[in-house]
Amino acid sequence: MINSKTFQESAEQSIKNQQYEHYEYWVKNFALNLENIWFEPSAGELTPVHDAKKIDSSSIVIGRGPSIKKHEHLKLLAESDYQGTIVCCDGKLIDILKAGITPDRFPKFFVVTIDPYHTIKKFYDDPIVNEYGSSIKGIFTTISNPEVVSKARDSGIKIHWFHSLFDYDEGKKSFNQISALMVRAKNHPKGLPAIQTGGNVGTSSWFVSWKILKCNTVALIGINHGWEEDDSMDLILSHTLSNNEITGKSFDVDTNSDEFKKLFPKVYNPNLDSYCILDPIFQYYRNALIEFIERSPTWLTTINATEGGSIFGKRIKTTKLKDFLINFKY
Repeated sequence: MINSKTFQESAEQSIKNQQYEHYEYWVKNFALNLENIWFEPSAGELTPVHDAKKIDSSSIVIGRGPSIKKHEHLKLLAESDYQGTIVCCDGKLIDILKAGITPDRFPKFFVVTIDPYHTIKKFYDDPIVNEYGSSIKGIFTTISNPEVVSKARDSGIKIHWFHSLFDYDEGKKSFNQISALMVRAKNHPKGLPAIQTGGNVGTSSWFVSWKILKCNTVALIGINHGWEEDDSMDLILSHTLSNNEITGKSFDVDTNSDEFKKLFPKVYNPNLDSYCILDPIFQYYRNALIEFIERSPTWLTTINATEGGSIFGKRIKTTKLKDFLINFKY
């Protein structure tokens, strides 16, 4: 039988210590990227000169959550006359382009990569990425896997660099501080933008939208951070186990036990009058994003147009995507 305390501690520890478990790997990625970082543009060059408090501009962050398919959001967006910014999570890039959401129709088109793993390369490995790559601006963390960056670059995507914050609070000896000094040593005297990631590319894309691109309205689609009530327990458990690097261990789970309910709470979303199930990974992601939104500048409006999932609370407005597309064309 699964032990909730042991399992919860394992899950949380894996998430919180992720950066340290792969520390050497991340440093290696940075070192191999450094020459390109020096001679390729900073993500800061994408920041417009306008005052976000005074000039309206919007973005749509597109994640991979199941609601995006359930509500045909890509079709709705592709057929709309939306004129704002598209900020695409790398894992959805190929699907988005194939759905007709392309930079020739939506010129302000960005893709974001934060994960340092070589497996991310598959998100850029498709002929349609080569077709539109030269019109896509890529926003990559300095610890991205060099093979991934090279694949995106070869497709024509113009790479723009930023720092992902994870140990900045540890002072001058932190990797964030040291890597920032190395970047500024050549061609980037003002350094690169730095953002928190929340552990996932969806939250990072929300940050990119307002902190770098200065959009004062950010809509989210495909950012569920939770499971549907009718999703299979095998699917839910496989996500938790695989993300915490304890795959291969076999657990017998009593889904009716109090232990299970603490690990996988069912959350009521009052804005959608529906429930979703959280696993330890999504609990971590959800709590971080909600806290970031609550603490964001007052000039920023965050709209959850996902139509599913667990993202609701202070400073978060909820609407359907079709209504957002009518009301926020800019």
